[in-house]
Amino acid sequence: MAAARVLLLLSGRPESVSFAQSVCGLLGAGSGLGPWPTHCGLKRGQLVLSDKPFPGASARLPLQRPPFCPFAALDQQPRAPGVELPPSGRGVDLGVAVILQSSDQTVLLTRRTSTLKVSPNLWVPPGGHVEPDEELLDGGLRELWEESGLQLPQGQFSWVPLGLWESAYPPKLSWGLPKYHHIVLYLLVISQESQQQLQDRIQPNAGEVSAFMWLGPDIAAAVAATEDGTETTKHLPQDLPSSLPAVELAENGGARPLALPTSTLLRTTPATADRRERVSSGTKFALTLWLQHLGRTREKPPPHKAQDSQG
Repeated sequence: MAAARVLLLLSGRPESVSFAQSVCGLLGAGSGLGPWPTHCGLKRGQLVLSDKPFPGASARLPLQRPPFCPFAALDQQPRAPGVELPPSGRGVDLGVAVILQSSDQTVLLTRRTSTLKVSPNLWVPPGGHVEPDEELLDGGLRELWEESGLQLPQGQFSWVPLGLWESAYPPKLSWGLPKYHHIVLYLLVISQESQQQLQDRIQPNAGEVSAFMWLGPDIAAAVAATEDGTETTKHLPQDLPSSLPAVELAENGGARPLALPTSTLLRTTPATADRRERVSSGTKFALTLWLQHLGRTREKPPPHKAQDSQG
């Protein structure tokens, strides 16, 4: 059996989490809506989480889930006869996503292709599964390279962990029972290169990415304010542009400019299964954390240098 990827320290020793259990529910003990400050041990191919400090914890990060998290809903209601989730021996998977920031203070988002069976057409940062025995930063940089073709030169970027997101797919019980369950670690990777320098080197993987774009703080704030699970948005500026520049992959393998309607990025998760493009709930959470980090970094020392390994 594969080693557990996400472990919780609930009674003094690491314990694996079964697929059907909500990690936020276990650590937050059902209190409030989160996010929950969580102590993290960032190990090779593994994440150890606790609501209390423990030896080996290297970060204290916010942990969050959407208000419609299906695992939270399943905790609150009895399981109907004959309705089964994946086998109890299956645990929670570990993912990593990279919020790549240019020297212009813009961040990269990619649109997943419509042919992917999980989360098609969603706008997300580059990311994916962490391999066994892989450093979490290395996993994020590998996913960045596999999806965008970008390899960042050593010594020309810094990084810092931003937060944790409990992800499910399908994302709502009204879409069907969840088949995938991840804890996603968002890493902020700050490049010394400008947006244009990075864009000149992007070679998207057409099997996973159908378009990409860069968001500045103002648009990111508007996107993050469209809270999933609520009927209305909050504090949206009135002067948002009607469209935003993006780059779309053409069928011949080339790329073409795309004027993406801003309203596309402001959509929330619908009640029923829908393949229309939108920004994922976890990405909105990560953008909120990025904006908070931007507000702090003007007065604080820079984050870890790239050569510092994450154990």
